[in-house]
Amino acid sequence: MLSRIYIKNFALIDTLDVSLKNGLQVITGETGAGKSIILGALRLILGERADIKSISKTQEKSIVETEFDLNNQFKKFFIENDLDYEHQTIIRREILPSGKSRAFINDVPVTLDILKELTSQLIDIHSQFETSNLFTAEYQFKIIDGLSDNKKLIENYQQDFYEFQTLKTQLKKFQTQLSENTKESDYKQFLLSELEDMRMDDVNYPDLQNQLSVQENAGMISENLAQLLSKFHQEEIGILSFFNEAKSKLSKIAEVSTSFAELNERFETSFVEIKDILSELEDEADRIEINPETLARLLEFNNKINSLFLKHNVSDIEDLKEIRDQLSGEQKGTAEIEAYIAQIVENISKKEKSLEASSQKLSKNRKKSIPVFIKKAEDLFKKLGLEKAKVNIEITEASEYNQFGKENIQLLFQANSGFPLKPIQTAISGGERSRVMLAVKKIIAESDELPTLILDEIDTGVSGKVAEEIGNLMREMSEDMQLIVISHLAQVAAKGNDNYKVVKQDINGKTQSTIIPLNDEEKLNEIAQLISGSKITEAALTQAKELIG
Repeated sequence: MLSRIYIKNFALIDTLDVSLKNGLQVITGETGAGKSIILGALRLILGERADIKSISKTQEKSIVETEFDLNNQFKKFFIENDLDYEHQTIIRREILPSGKSRAFINDVPVTLDILKELTSQLIDIHSQFETSNLFTAEYQFKIIDGLSDNKKLIENYQQDFYEFQTLKTQLKKFQTQLSENTKESDYKQFLLSELEDMRMDDVNYPDLQNQLSVQENAGMISENLAQLLSKFHQEEIGILSFFNEAKSKLSKIAEVSTSFAELNERFETSFVEIKDILSELEDEADRIEINPETLARLLEFNNKINSLFLKHNVSDIEDLKEIRDQLSGEQKGTAEIEAYIAQIVENISKKEKSLEASSQKLSKNRKKSIPVFIKKAEDLFKKLGLEKAKVNIEITEASEYNQFGKENIQLLFQANSGFPLKPIQTAISGGERSRVMLAVKKIIAESDELPTLILDEIDTGVSGKVAEEIGNLMREMSEDMQLIVISHLAQVAAKGNDNYKVVKQDINGKTQSTIIPLNDEEKLNEIAQLISGSKITEAALTQAKELIG
C-alpha cells in the first residue's frame, strides 16, 4: 500500500507531503491544478526518465519520495538484491541540478532496473486511453489465468520454461563449439597419431644423436682405435713398454731421493689411469660395428624427429611432448562436449515432457474459465453503458512452447450488435477503452492480488447512471486493494473512503500546486462544486449528500 507521497522542488510543486490510506482514495481538482504533475512525479518512482526541466529551483535538487507498507512476500526481493527489508519501505528519486538522477530504496542507492523491478509490483498507473497492455498476450493470459486458478501452475510452468530455454541455449553453444572442433578434428587427430607413434617418452635425443654420429663414423673410429691400440701394445717400441721402463727407472730414483717420491707416486697414478683408459678403448673397439641397417634405422628415426621439429616450429623433444599432450587434451575435450550434448538433449526431452503436462493442464483450466470471463465482462459492460458489447477469448495451439504454455491467445471484442468479434486492438474505440479496461481490472482484482492501482481520469466522457456504476465499481474494487482515483465525477468522488483536492495557489508571486486532505464538510462542498460548478447551490449540496449516502 502507498502510504505517503513527498515531493519537493518539482515543476509547480514547492513542497507536497500527503499521507494516504487503504481503500478508495479520490483526488479531485480543477483542470490545470497540478494533478498530472503529481502523476509525473510518481512515474519517476516507477523508473521513468528524469528531466532536468522538472526542477523548479534550478540550484537545488528535486526529490520525489514514497513510503509503502510491505508484507513479507517482498523479503526475497530485498535479500536477492542485498537491500535492507523494512515493513515501512521508503523509495526515493532525486534529480540533481546537473541533470543526473539517483534512486534509493531505504537509503541504499540502486540502479533504475532494480527500482523498476520493485515498483512495478507496487504501483500500476493507468491513464485515460492507456490500454496498450490490454493488447498484449501477457496481460490477456493474466486475465484468464486469474480466473482459472492457474497462479501456482503457471509459476511452476514458467520456471520449467526458463530452464528449458537455458538448456536450449547451452545446447546451441556446445553444438557450435563441437562443429568448430570437428572442422579441425581429423587433422589434429593425424598430428596426434604422428606424435604418439614416435614414442617420445622413450627417446633420449642426445643419446640418439650420439648413436647416429658413431654409426656414421664407425669406419674412421675403428681405424683410429686400431692404430692407437697398436701403438700401445708393440713389444719393443710400444707406449706401454716405454711407460713400464720409465716407471721402473723413476721408482729406483725415488728409493734414493725423497724429493722424487711424490713425482713417482703421481706417475704411477697416471699410469694406472692410462691403463684403465686403454682398457675402455679396447672395449669400445670391440663394440664398434659397421651396420648399414642400424645406420638406416637411426637416420630414418632422426629424420622423422627433425621433420616434426620443422612442422611444429620447435627444436626440442620436450616441446613436441607438450604439443602432443595439448592435442590429446583437445581430442578428449571433443569427446566431453559430445557427452555434454547427449546429456543436455536428454534433459531437454525430460523438460519437454514436464512442459507438455503443465501446458495441457493450463489449457484445460483456461478453456473452462472462458465462459466465466465472458459472463463477468459482459455484465460489467452493461453496467458501464456498453449494453451491446460482446467479448470472447480465443485460445489456439502454438507451434512451440512459449512462456504461457503451448498456445496463443486473442482477446476479441465488439461494441455493437450484428458485427463479428475482432481482436480488441482493432475493434475498440477511444470512448470504450477506459470502461473496458476498468471492467478487466475489476475481474483481475477479484482473483489476484493487485498492487496499488492509480486511475487517472478514466471516467472522462461518462455521466448519469454510468458514472454512478463506475463509482460503485471502484468502491467494490477498493475493498480488496488500495485504489487511487483522479476524477472529475461527483458520483466517483462521493464513493471515496478518503478524499483529496489538488489546488493551485499564488504564493509570494509564484504559482504553486499542492494537495490537501478533505474533511467531511470539505468533501461535501467539493462534490457539490463538481455538480454545480464554481457556485455551490443548495440543490447541489442536497444532491451531494444523496450521493454520499
